[in-house]
Amino acid sequence: MTASYVEDGIEYTASNHRMRYNPEFHENHGKPFTVKELAYMCAMWDSMKKADIAMALGRTHGTILSKVYQLKKNGQFEHYKKIEI
Repeated sequence: MTASYVEDGIEYTASNHRMRYNPEFHENHGKPFTVKELAYMCAMWDSMKKADIAMALGRTHGTILSKVYQLKKNGQFEHYKKIEI
């Protein structure tokens, strides 16, 4: 298990200081992404902190990083970035 610490009752990973999965904050964990979520994530990618995008979508930081990597690899990132939200 990865080393972690607790601050204000919330668990974070020690290595990168990201919030660990918490059902109270990550209500969409494990659910498929909607087109609206993908459009929002891609549109905000360059202007918002990644942790803030994750919180807005109810997902973990690592999940959105992985999803954007996948979208870019498949050539879909720009498509979703252009969708009006």
